[in-house]
Amino acid sequence: MELQEALVQISEIRQQMARAEVFRGFRALPVACSGGLAIAAAVAQASWIENPLAQSTHYLSLWIGVAAISLGAQAIEMWMRSRTSQSAYSKSIMLLAAEQFFPSVIAGALLTFVLVNFAEETIWMLPGLWQMLIGLGMFATYRLLPKAVFWVAAFYVISGIVCLAVARGDMALSPWAMGVPFGLGQLATAAVLYWTLERNDDEALKN
Repeated sequence: MELQEALVQISEIRQQMARAEVFRGFRALPVACSGGLAIAAAVAQASWIENPLAQSTHYLSLWIGVAAISLGAQAIEMWMRSRTSQSAYSKSIMLLAAEQFFPSVIAGALLTFVLVNFAEETIWMLPGLWQMLIGLGMFATYRLLPKAVFWVAAFYVISGIVCLAVARGDMALSPWAMGVPFGLGQLATAAVLYWTLERNDDEALKN
């Protein structure tokens, strides 16, 4: 019983240390690429999907594909870094970050499924809801990230609210309702990661 209690205490100490540590698994390059991809997808939608409400399958395929590529690239980056890291502590931080962020991704996937299959007349709300969920996911993980990420999360939530208020009627499912917020948000996140983490790490290595 004493051994078991000691192991539980060690586990709790590791979790507390992980919460106080800055997570370095998110890298600026794949995040910036996801922002560029969002802008490119908005341009593609404006060129090829003239009526997104009537072409909702094409619209959803485009943006779900963009999300899958972006999340997949970041997941691969995290997985590769975890393989090269010899620290079990670093891996525990990565798992904690994933546990805190991915519930919002799962909620977004389930919400999309329900609206598309059971309330198709409400799919115009998806861009705003997606932005708010990403913002909430970033709020959940920002304690593991540079503090400036808090403001990017706030930007996503506010942009989602504005999108719900404005991007309706003739503006429903506008390409810019997705491209502008996600492009700016991801590029801002990449800038924060580079200037607060990667730039300092590079300077430390040079010294």
